[in-house]
Amino acid sequence: MAVDAFALMLLLLGLGMLFARLRVFASNAPETLNKVVLYLCLPAAVLLYVPRLQFQLHLLGLVLTPWLLMLATLALVALGGRLLRLDRARQGVLLLCVALGNTSFIGYPMVRALLGEDALPYAVVYDQFGTFVLLSTFGLYVLASYGGNSRPGLRQMLARIVRFPPVWALLFALLLMPAQPPHWIAAALQTLADAMLPLVMLAVGLTIELKLPREELPALGYGLLLKLLVLPALALPLGWAFGLDGAALQVNVLESAMPSMITAAALAMMQGLAPRLAAALVAYGIVLSLATLPGWLWVVSRLS
Repeated sequence: MAVDAFALMLLLLGLGMLFARLRVFASNAPETLNKVVLYLCLPAAVLLYVPRLQFQLHLLGLVLTPWLLMLATLALVALGGRLLRLDRARQGVLLLCVALGNTSFIGYPMVRALLGEDALPYAVVYDQFGTFVLLSTFGLYVLASYGGNSRPGLRQMLARIVRFPPVWALLFALLLMPAQPPHWIAAALQTLADAMLPLVMLAVGLTIELKLPREELPALGYGLLLKLLVLPALALPLGWAFGLDGAALQVNVLESAMPSMITAAALAMMQGLAPRLAAALVAYGIVLSLATLPGWLWVVSRLS
């Protein structure tokens, strides 16, 4: 399963890059593909896997880990900003792209490929209650603080959360969705959820750019080091401290090791915060994570 999924991801990534060079698709194709994932595939995955989850107290660790890693990111980016003499724009991008991982678009397919379908409910908990709420609160705050706009209030943050389609799917899954829905509903949701991986990787391939000016390299290297190595290294003892084990512990580390969130990078670029650095963190992070994610799974398996 993992080998097949990785081969498919590499193939689609390469095809996306080829199609971009040949200009096969319209310029807004990546945005359209991402919207299909956001409005159809991601809610379908939430509806399919959340009702299967049996909530236990120790799962609180999956929710708290991304928040604690965000606090670690604040300290590490402040330290790196001084050592590397980074301007505020680059520091803002690092805060967004290190603290916020791609725990849904890439996280769900990768967890499924590496750990199997039974581990996906844990990924949904980490993503929906951790990363997504962070994007809507911490993410907005960073964008406003480093982009020069007024800082967002509570109403603005709540409005953003309410407008996010997977939130409605999450509420429905928690309150009304049965763990075993009728076969035709389950089959439809499974088909939509399965489409997430090819659509996301094709969209990434269409937008990926691996060239970067030399002056951006120190910030890029530091951001990738934190995102792909340091944060998952911190997530492992956090998982132990929260009493996580088995698939829950593995998901806690893997989700923490996911590359930078595409949405966070896109928001940074829209605000004019070091756009080339934001795009490079996503592109290089995705490519390198194809090696680092299996590596972290091996580490957790050995230590457990």
